[in-house]
Amino acid sequence: MTDTLAILSEHHVFGGVQGFYAHASREIGLPMRFSLYLPPQAAHGRVPALLYLAGLTCNEETFAVKAGAQRMAASLGLALIAPDTSPRGVAPENLPGAATDWDFGVGAGFYLDATNAPWSAHWRMESWIVHELLPLVAAKFAVDGQRLGIFGHSMGGHGALTLALRHPGRFKSLSAFAPICAPTQCPWGEKAFAGYLGDAGDDRAQWLAHDASALMKSQTAAPYPQGILVDQGLADKFLAEQLKPEAFEAACFAAGQPLTLRRHAGYDHGYYFIQTFMADHIAHHAQTLHG
Repeated sequence: MTDTLAILSEHHVFGGVQGFYAHASREIGLPMRFSLYLPPQAAHGRVPALLYLAGLTCNEETFAVKAGAQRMAASLGLALIAPDTSPRGVAPENLPGAATDWDFGVGAGFYLDATNAPWSAHWRMESWIVHELLPLVAAKFAVDGQRLGIFGHSMGGHGALTLALRHPGRFKSLSAFAPICAPTQCPWGEKAFAGYLGDAGDDRAQWLAHDASALMKSQTAAPYPQGILVDQGLADKFLAEQLKPEAFEAACFAAGQPLTLRRHAGYDHGYYFIQTFMADHIAHHAQTLHG
């Protein structure tokens, strides 16, 4: 892990600091960016943090600008970490299909480590976040690396659910907004997994290791006994074909995992939906992280 950290910009907000940063990533092999909100309490000691993973077409700025999370994070003393969603700076001609498919499938990070060339050279989002970014933030800022929650939206909701289940004990609390719940069963996931992990018979066996519903179904005990919160808009145009929350709901039931899956009439897939229920999610995490 490189110790070099570049400050891109910092802004005072609700008594804390919203910053945007970059570093040269060992795992990715390219410069990577992230945002971090430090609440005013961080001036007096380490604070717990929420890791937010954004969705397709987003970057490290999206959550900080659109989600409206800083006010409540300041009041509850929580830091907010939001990494970029994908590696940047690789020439599109070196990546098959990236110029046209980046936003909806291969090209977007999907929060996993690719094993299939050419993506395997840089697409190591899981290792970057878990093994490099989080330790870097804890080393450079007043963030308690042992008190972390994770949440996300859409592709980032998929990432939150899968990283939480793939790294037991790393994250103390878990929630998601309109997550891709069964990527092995939807077009976005099938395209991404075929590109990153391969599409032969043996390759497809790897897909289930990055499918939240399959991971939950394999649990022998509830990994989050305090409960998982998921919000889903019923006017979301991606609900039926891409998101499939009913698959994760069934898997939680089979595993004995408490799940609060709230379905909201009229709400779509965007950040107005996320803003509406953000306070509930931050409160959900704070209850565990401050408990």
